[in-house]
Amino acid sequence: MTATRQPQPEAPLVPFTVRDLLLYFLHLGTFGFGGPIALAGYMQRDLVEGRRWVSRQDYLEGLAFSQLSPGPLAAQLAMYLGWLRAGAFGATLVGIAFILPSFLMVLAVAALYVHYGSLPWIQGVFYGIGAAVIAIIVRSAIKLVRTTVGKDWLLWAIFALVALTTAWTKSEIVWLFVLCGVIGVLVKAPPQLSSRSSAMVSLAGFDQLLTGMYGLAPLATVGALFLFFLKAGAFVFGSGLAIVPFLYGGVVEKFHWLTEQQFVDAVAVAMITPGPVVITAAFIGYLVAGPIGALVAACAVFAPPYFIVVLAAPYYRRFSQNLQVKAFVQGVTAAAVGAIAGAAYILARRSLVDLPTVFIALITLAILMLTKKIPEPIVILAAGAAGFLLHGTAR
Repeated sequence: MTATRQPQPEAPLVPFTVRDLLLYFLHLGTFGFGGPIALAGYMQRDLVEGRRWVSRQDYLEGLAFSQLSPGPLAAQLAMYLGWLRAGAFGATLVGIAFILPSFLMVLAVAALYVHYGSLPWIQGVFYGIGAAVIAIIVRSAIKLVRTTVGKDWLLWAIFALVALTTAWTKSEIVWLFVLCGVIGVLVKAPPQLSSRSSAMVSLAGFDQLLTGMYGLAPLATVGALFLFFLKAGAFVFGSGLAIVPFLYGGVVEKFHWLTEQQFVDAVAVAMITPGPVVITAAFIGYLVAGPIGALVAACAVFAPPYFIVVLAAPYYRRFSQNLQVKAFVQGVTAAAVGAIAGAAYILARRSLVDLPTVFIALITLAILMLTKKIPEPIVILAAGAAGFLLHGTAR
């Protein structure tokens, strides 16, 4: 008998309206820094532990569902929680509220980038922010380990296996998540043998909306943008970490839409703006084909997770209390936390490049672990300022 799933009686849930949920996700999309893992951690802290709008069980099921499904983790989890409250209508409104603020911010930065050239100061800011982001991810991973893995030996074994695999392969392997879920079922709730068997648009007069870094983009390029980012949203699993290598292979190496430095700048902009990291799609789309390109890329990358939530969540939810489904979710959740730990290791190798960045990361982690009075955006901005000063003086 394990103590993993029942650490203590859960406090009763507090009633709330759709408007309350929309205002929360509008705020999170505007001020939520740190990438998908940190954003998922904020949702747990605010909606489960703080306001008690969502039960711990519902949150963990949503996390497992989002990790199993392709597309950006944080956005899909937000849509799932919106779906829990108000069905497809709630998923739609929450998705818009969560994504819109960061989309508008990235649009503004992209416009400045196109008109004024490269942004050398971003590299200095990202030098510090990248280190702080590692601390945020580590803190989120520690918290998720405590709440999902506990003292269960099987879940610890799954956690370690996926963490090592993610760190080794530098990617998240979806079939491994499924396998971990199956192992959870076989060990915790062996099933009694039973079987069951799913055009061209005229844009004349809108030249400015299609103008990127290299001038007016042809409609064929806009179509290629849409298909590429639709594929990114449909076939890349896990967090923003998983989608970055995929984007690099297409944007830089295959289509040659951006140079390597421009792609690095795009990722940096996504990391220093709040909301989902995958919003980098909008920045890339803007550089390639102006505002229309940004809108097309953003809609394409977020469309698959939205439709997966609306179409698949009802079936997932219907069977989520089944013993076998619960065991499967436990295995997948432990795998998800392991992937987070592996991703933290990979990002740390890329972001902690010298002693100052290690120092920034350790100070940030200490602040986050020891005090809850300093908001994460303040910590992020302070790390960015320190990184800018240190990077500037180093060069």
